[in-house]
Amino acid sequence: MKASVFATRNHKEIVRDPVTLIFGMGLPVLIMALFSVMQKNMPFGLFEISNLAPGVIVFSFSFLTLFSGMLLGKDKSSSFLMRIFASPMSAGDYILGYVLPLLPIALLQIIFCLLTALFLGLSFNISVLLMVGVLIVISLLYIGFGLLFGTIFTDKQVGGIFAIFVNLSTWLSGTWFEPEMIGGTFQSIAQLLPFVHAVNAARAALSGAYLDVCLPLSIVIGYTVFIFIIATLLFKRKMRGLY
Repeated sequence: MKASVFATRNHKEIVRDPVTLIFGMGLPVLIMALFSVMQKNMPFGLFEISNLAPGVIVFSFSFLTLFSGMLLGKDKSSSFLMRIFASPMSAGDYILGYVLPLLPIALLQIIFCLLTALFLGLSFNISVLLMVGVLIVISLLYIGFGLLFGTIFTDKQVGGIFAIFVNLSTWLSGTWFEPEMIGGTFQSIAQLLPFVHAVNAARAALSGAYLDVCLPLSIVIGYTVFIFIIATLLFKRKMRGLY
């Protein structure tokens, strides 16, 4: 109950900046349309819509990292958190209050991208619905990164960190090309991080290879749990430091 009230406040803060929200939803749609057009002139299926759509949707979650990091960073930089720390809410309640309003945004990102993909030729079937469930789980990973950044850095610093994060997560995710195409150290680093596993899980779900979803999604969930634990512990430390 306490977390839901806090989440309502955070929802209002997020929608106060509709330009950023529209950009976070519109840019992935434009990218998908652009690369889909490019595919028509390519001799191989690197950007086929069934391969492109899951990767672009995962890419769109990078903006969830920005939204959550900026919101928490702003609250931390102002006196707002200091005032509400007098409430009986725990660190977990605060973190949950930041997560809840971002999940509907993640769902809207998925819907807009899927509608675009369907328009561009993606076939609708039960696997699409399964992929939506997988993508909701993946979105928590990116929200967790944002909360971690927001706990550590100020809102201004989060903007700079986001620029690094979005490039790192995108290039190492296999969205635009498979890490195996470069191989070596690049491929090894990509396999150690959760981003390529997130894209692989979404693609496996869409293709109907349900057994192939389990391992990469388990890796994503493991990273997500770890990041949320670290973010919660650091947030609790911040709470103690402000008393």
